[in-house]
Amino acid sequence: MARLESGVMRRSARVPMALIEGETGFWNLTLEVSPHTLIPRGDSETLIEALLDLRPDRNRPQHLLDLGTGTGCLLLAALSEYTASFGIGVDLSPDAAALAQRNASRNGLVQRSAFLAGSWTDALTGRFDIILSNPPYIPAADIAGLMPEVRDHEPVRALVGGDDGLEAYRAIMLQMSRHLAPDGMLVLEIGQGQEDDVTALGAEQGLLLREARRDLGGIIRALCFEHV
Repeated sequence: MARLESGVMRRSARVPMALIEGETGFWNLTLEVSPHTLIPRGDSETLIEALLDLRPDRNRPQHLLDLGTGTGCLLLAALSEYTASFGIGVDLSPDAAALAQRNASRNGLVQRSAFLAGSWTDALTGRFDIILSNPPYIPAADIAGLMPEVRDHEPVRALVGGDDGLEAYRAIMLQMSRHLAPDGMLVLEIGQGQEDDVTALGAEQGLLLREARRDLGGIIRALCFEHV
């Protein structure tokens, strides 16, 4: 009873249900969540759907990278489908990287994944066949208007994408010439209305937009790029 009452009180304070329960579902996974990471959202599954459609060979060994991995949801979902592949997840927060490692263990993927704390690709060498990212993309001025569940209970550093919401995309695109394999694919989550700006940033780095995939709400949510 005390646990139930505590949960009711926390929910009345606009704490998200996933944080109250300590876990949430994503793709075919059950993931631990904490205040150190964004809570995985169904809209982000759009990235996995687009990737599987464009790269249908699930038995081909590939190297995957997830930038800003958070709970590890994108990387682990992709690895659950690409069963011969190995992936690395990177997050600026050591707490997030540790959480993602626990989620890999929980979902039987610890042997095919590794998680690092660092800034984007700073600690990495080599190239990757698939690079995924759901980076911070909300303009700083818009944070105050977010729902309390998001604004007050999820890490601001994982939400704010600079003044125009594009800061992280600029940083990521600049690294693609070094880290995306010649026949590789970059799959990015974006915010509403950002498709033209992010596509232009990709073009500046020699990346061609292969597909813009809409989420269930009809918003373009995933952009898939390849080398020109």
